[in-house]
Amino acid sequence: MHTLQVREAKASFSALVADAERGQPTLITRHGLPSAMVVPVEAGQRLYPTDTPSLATYLLSMPEPIPVERDTTPLRDVAL
Repeated sequence: MHTLQVREAKASFSALVADAERGQPTLITRHGLPSAMVVPVEAGQRLYPTDTPSLATYLLSMPEPIPVERDTTPLRDVAL
């Protein structure tokens, strides 16, 4: 794994992307402390799967509607 400072990473960003495409992760440091990592897409997708359905998709896929009663009485008088 390569380790670069932020300044070096900015200057060679295309090379970082090419390394990630070849499966080589790169650690980026700021003031000597690890701050970010450029990894191949496959490694990133293992940590953050993109095929996870949203809550709305999950609720819409339910076989029957959720019974919800709604109170339609006004909370206060409205003078128009």
